[in-house]
Amino acid sequence: MALNVKVGLIGVMDMLKFKNMSKTREAAIQKAPANEIQTEYEINQSAKALHPDFLNLEVVEIVDYKDAGAKKYIFKAAEGKLPNFRAGQYLSFKLHGDDFFTTRPYSICSTPNDAVDNGKVAVTIKTNPGGFIADLILKHMKVGDKVTTSAPEGQFYYESLRDAKDVIALAGGSGITPFLSMAGAIAEGTEDFNLTILFGSRTEDVILFKDELAEIEKASNGKVKVVHILSDEKKDGYENGFISADIIKKYAPKGDYSIYICGPEAMYKFAEKEVAKLKLPRRRVRNELLGVTKDVASDPKYKGKADKTFNVTVKQAGQEPRKIKAAANETLLVAFERAGIKAPSRCRSGECGWCRSQLVSGDVFVPEATDGRRFSDIKWNTIHPCATFPLSDCEVEVPGEYL
Repeated sequence: MALNVKVGLIGVMDMLKFKNMSKTREAAIQKAPANEIQTEYEINQSAKALHPDFLNLEVVEIVDYKDAGAKKYIFKAAEGKLPNFRAGQYLSFKLHGDDFFTTRPYSICSTPNDAVDNGKVAVTIKTNPGGFIADLILKHMKVGDKVTTSAPEGQFYYESLRDAKDVIALAGGSGITPFLSMAGAIAEGTEDFNLTILFGSRTEDVILFKDELAEIEKASNGKVKVVHILSDEKKDGYENGFISADIIKKYAPKGDYSIYICGPEAMYKFAEKEVAKLKLPRRRVRNELLGVTKDVASDPKYKGKADKTFNVTVKQAGQEPRKIKAAANETLLVAFERAGIKAPSRCRSGECGWCRSQLVSGDVFVPEATDGRRFSDIKWNTIHPCATFPLSDCEVEVPGEYL
C-alpha cells in the first residue's frame, strides 16, 4: 500500500536548504581569508588552565623551621592562577645548574583553597644528610627565585569509593607534609573524612609543623586528631617509641578504617611489618611515593654486585647515541642525570611511568616494592629508569626531555 506524504511549502524549503548546506559552507570557506587562526576555543583555554603541562612559579615567602632542619617555600604562579589539586598530591620540580639536571617530587603542604583563592602553593623541604638536591635548595633558594614544576601529580589522596571514612595517617619526619595538606583541607571543608595523624619525631623540639597542626586540630570540629610519638625521649602528653601496631590499635576506631603511610625508607620497612599485624584488607593500606631504596644490595632478591660500574648506551629522540657510565648501586635515571642527559621523570619512585623507556639489551634489577610497571611492560622489556638498577652493560631508548 502506497504511503502518501504531503509536504508543505515550508517543508520543501527546509529540504532544499539542507540539500544546499554543503555548497553554502564551501562558499563561506573559500571566501574567508587563509590566515592562521590567532585564538583558541574557549574550552581548550579552560582545559589548559585546569590541567596545565607545567607551572612557572616564583618564591614569594620562606618559613624557616630551624629546629626541624626544614624550610617551607611558598610560591605564586607567574601566570597568576594555579590549578586545583587534591590534598596529598605533589609537584615535580625541574632543577638544573651549570653541571647538573634533575627532577625532585615534593608533596604539597598547603591546601587546595589556598591555590584557588590566593594563587599560592607551598612545599616543605627537609635537610637530607648525604643527599644533594635538598641541601642545595635549602642553602641557595631565595625569595624571587623562579622554578618550573609539573602540574599537581600523584594518587595519594582520599577517595571515598576506595577508602574508609576514618583514616589513620602514619607520618615520620617530612612525611608529615601531605597530611598537613589533608588536615587543612578537612578544616576548610574541601575534604570530608576523619583523620588521625600518628606523627613520629625524635624529640619534642624537632617536631615539624607542631603549632600549625594544633591550630588545624582545633578548627576541624573533631575531624582531625594529632598524636605525637617521640622515639628518643619520654614526656608527658606524648607517646614514646615507634609507631607500632599497638599504638595504631590504641587510636584506631572500632570499625573500618584506612591507613596512609608517608616517611623515610626505614619507617616504611618498620611500618610494613607492624601494619601487617592488623590484618587489614590490602585496599585499606596506602603508601605515599616510597622513593627508590638507597641500599639496593640489602634487597634479598638482588643478584648483582653493588660496587660494579657498567657501560650504558643511551639513545634519546633526536640526538646521537651516548655512552655513559652507570654504577650498579644507583638507578639508571641517576646515571643519565650525572651525564647531563635530560631524561623525563616525575615521581622517581617507579609509579607514574613518566620516565618509561625501552631496555634494548642488558640485564637490570627492579625492586619489587617500586616496580610500578604493567604486565605488558615487563614482558616487552619496558623499564622505569628511576627504579631500575643495571646488572650489566645496557642499551636503553629514552624519550625526549619533557615535563
